[in-house]
Amino acid sequence: MKLVMFLCTGNYYRSRFAEILFNHLMALEYSHISAGDRWVAESRGLKPDERNPGPISVHTVAALERFGIRDESSERFPIAVLTCDFERSQHIVAVKEAEHRSMLESDFPDWLERVEFWHIDDIDCGPPAATIEHLEREVRSLIVRLLDGSGA
Repeated sequence: MKLVMFLCTGNYYRSRFAEILFNHLMALEYSHISAGDRWVAESRGLKPDERNPGPISVHTVAALERFGIRDESSERFPIAVLTCDFERSQHIVAVKEAEHRSMLESDFPDWLERVEFWHIDDIDCGPPAATIEHLEREVRSLIVRLLDGSGA
């Protein structure tokens, strides 16, 4: 299987939703794809913050419930990205360029050219419903691109 890694600041809200939705959609809608062509998602944070209450955002949990998705990975706490995560990923997405480009330039400059940047707001810039809707559109589009070979 090939790996797509979703990055955000805290690995608490946006990247976690993208990871879980991606894996859910791959299992549900693309189970017919051969193992060699399948993709799996993981997510990491560029600057995880221990001040977050619990392992995952309540907005992510609520969105997963609306989608009818139950996933045991939602119980894990945020994980900070390491160089080895970049090395084993075939595709990398940072969910908001304005927020994450400078972090990547500072901490992981050698990987910057391999990162696809999206423009999805965090809780301080947009309502959760709009963020989740935007993430869903982007994740679905990414899956199509990855499976037809134009996104990797």
